[in-house]
Amino acid sequence: MPTRVYLDWNATTPLRAEARSAMLAAWDLVGNPSSVHAEGREARRLVEEARATLAAAVGALPRNVVFTSAGTEANAMALSPGLRGSSGGPVERLLVSAVEHASVLAGGRFPVDRIGLIQVTRSGVVDLDHLETQLKDGPPALVSIMAANNETGALQPVAEAARVVHEAGGLLHVDAVQALGKIPFDIKSVGADLATFSAHKIGGPKGIGALVMAEGVGGLEPVLRGGGQELNRRAGTENVAGIAGFGAAAKVALQALPEDVKRMATLRDRLENGLRGIAGATVFADDVARLPNTVLFTAPGLKAETAVIGFDLEGIAVSSGSACSSGKVQPSHVLSAMGYDPAMAQGAVRLSLGWSTGPEDINRALEAWRKLGNTLLKG
Repeated sequence: MPTRVYLDWNATTPLRAEARSAMLAAWDLVGNPSSVHAEGREARRLVEEARATLAAAVGALPRNVVFTSAGTEANAMALSPGLRGSSGGPVERLLVSAVEHASVLAGGRFPVDRIGLIQVTRSGVVDLDHLETQLKDGPPALVSIMAANNETGALQPVAEAARVVHEAGGLLHVDAVQALGKIPFDIKSVGADLATFSAHKIGGPKGIGALVMAEGVGGLEPVLRGGGQELNRRAGTENVAGIAGFGAAAKVALQALPEDVKRMATLRDRLENGLRGIAGATVFADDVARLPNTVLFTAPGLKAETAVIGFDLEGIAVSSGSACSSGKVQPSHVLSAMGYDPAMAQGAVRLSLGWSTGPEDINRALEAWRKLGNTLLKG
């Protein structure tokens, strides 16, 4: 049996060896990180070392990193009425781009009637003019715009959005889950007030995420109340092993970033060129800057569910979009927001690459697509 090819890295990544080692060491510790004895202090040391590593990786201060159970919880925590910056009043409403992850579109703790949508272009990029118009029509807003789309890979103009948002007296939250480890991301450079991350997208374990805040952001209300963990911002005994794995994965991912970006971009371009030459495939958002590892494509008459099964039978793992929604039959909300008709949106297949993806994997994917294109689209 040939080795399977994994091309669904945007859904989740393999656990890095360094993260596994850090977690194994943490599991051998008995102490609670809130305890003052030697065992507790050793557990606390692992948590704080990981916090400092992640903070350094994204240009923040360690005290402004809050560990959560996942990126979804981090987003829910970030989307809070009453948040305020170092100057100006608290935010009273939420504006989110139409292509956000489901956990952001849910609105966090904002009531439904205080949530508005920001339009995107045909290429899936936030319409800054529409954002500016929305900001003029009401009180200070928290704006949530992802750094990179999980389906198309399109990079969003977060630095430009930050300028527009701050001029209007608002705050900017950036869902950077898909950006970390794939493109440079620095919370100061992009002007974000809050950013969210997830360990399992960079080779860390599932079940651990983080909310990172810029200096001076206040008014954050805990989602979980109880003990005083995470400086009273997130109750519950810390997931020491998960946090240690997150820190180890972040360190390796940032060290490998320059080389990985070049290698994955080369492989992605080769994959796209091959796809276009078979069955009239169309690549979405290929006219804008994208993640170096992401390809979302379709072909006339293609059904994504059938294609995903076909690739799987050929030994290749791909997806039909976000892993959080790919099991549903409705078309991608991302492509719908970009203006594509439902029939085309229902045929979108995503291939995403990672640090171990090689030329032979691209060859296998193209061979599989050639075979599927000749069968699924016959006639």
